[in-house]
Amino acid sequence: MQPQQTEPQPGTVTEQDQQLVVAAPSPAPIKRFIRQQVPDSILHNEDLNTAMRALPGNYNFEIHKTVWRIQQAKATTVALQFPEGLLMYACVIADLLEAFAGVRHALVLGDVTYGACCVDDFSAAAMGAELLVHYGHSCLVPVDVTSVPCLYVFVDIAIDVDHLVDSVLLNFAPRTRLSLAGTIQFSSAIQLAKQRLSPTFPSLTIPKIKPLSPGEVLGCTAPVLDPRDGFQALVFVADGRFHLEAFMIANPSLPAYRYDPYARVLSQESYDHAGMRHTRRLAVEASRGAARWGVILGTLGRQGNPAIVDTLQRHLASRGRCVTTMLLSEITPTKLAAMAPSFDAWVQVACPRLSIDWGEGFGQPTLTPYEALVSLGVVDPWWAEEGPEALQPYPMDYYSSAGGDWGSSYHKK
Repeated sequence: MQPQQTEPQPGTVTEQDQQLVVAAPSPAPIKRFIRQQVPDSILHNEDLNTAMRALPGNYNFEIHKTVWRIQQAKATTVALQFPEGLLMYACVIADLLEAFAGVRHALVLGDVTYGACCVDDFSAAAMGAELLVHYGHSCLVPVDVTSVPCLYVFVDIAIDVDHLVDSVLLNFAPRTRLSLAGTIQFSSAIQLAKQRLSPTFPSLTIPKIKPLSPGEVLGCTAPVLDPRDGFQALVFVADGRFHLEAFMIANPSLPAYRYDPYARVLSQESYDHAGMRHTRRLAVEASRGAARWGVILGTLGRQGNPAIVDTLQRHLASRGRCVTTMLLSEITPTKLAAMAPSFDAWVQVACPRLSIDWGEGFGQPTLTPYEALVSLGVVDPWWAEEGPEALQPYPMDYYSSAGGDWGSSYHKK
């Protein structure tokens, strides 16, 4: 029995009307959000699954999802962006997408990529890409902000969780109040480890700072644990120290241990909190008499945030400072030294760790946005509170949705 057709009621939108809306004259809306359920024809494509064996089995590049996303978007030119550690797989993935997703041009972006802040949708758009796939980082720049549709692939890495669990059980007494965190690649392993460790460590917590995923830490953004909760140690899963150091800076009194999933080693880590805070304080105090300021907007992907530049320009101008704004993709001591005669101090809107880690290498004070606001008296200095300066809270909240005016979050409350 055929279903009975009825006339549409006045004011309703028919399927034909919807098709007409989609086919409206340019500029057409960018398709950013699509149905995520990957069809069996892709999941069980034997040729695709065989070809995927060229990639490491414990790295989840989400090839099926990417193929489906490309097909849904009907994209024929796709840009691929990788951090240095994953760039070796770029050509294999490009071949897979050209062979199985209908891509005619897979463009590999070769510029250095430090984090999701470097997502280079501008270059992708300039090269005519209809979709950008960014690998290895979380969604710091929302997909409704990028100039072309963007798919973030975290590249979850499977590790020996049993060894991680055994290492924690061997080195910490039962019921120790632990916090467990790491980089985004190991988020699944962290969640699984928590389940297995909870019977022995019932207070074990995976911290979260919005908008990041639970347990995720960036080099410039880390959760602050409440001292009243009495945490006794941090176990951090990562193969390097960069992200761990952000957590340590944000929680200077908490002992930190790093589990390297490749070396399969649990090590206690330290950080020169007093030295870092003292060095940054000297830079801030040296900049207070500066009359000529250089404000640098980083152009490596989305590192620079024009809203922060506007805030800094406004505060500097209101205090009678001479301001020169410039764009730089890479900020090095050599570049700034060449312009030193024209400036007394710099503030870089790119990566806070550039100043924190390498500030002593610059000939003139080179501040983060937070430090510049301290220098100008807009916010209180971290050393204003009582107690040892080494333990004073230095904010690592650059992408936190609850961060200050110096933050770069697109998710501000």
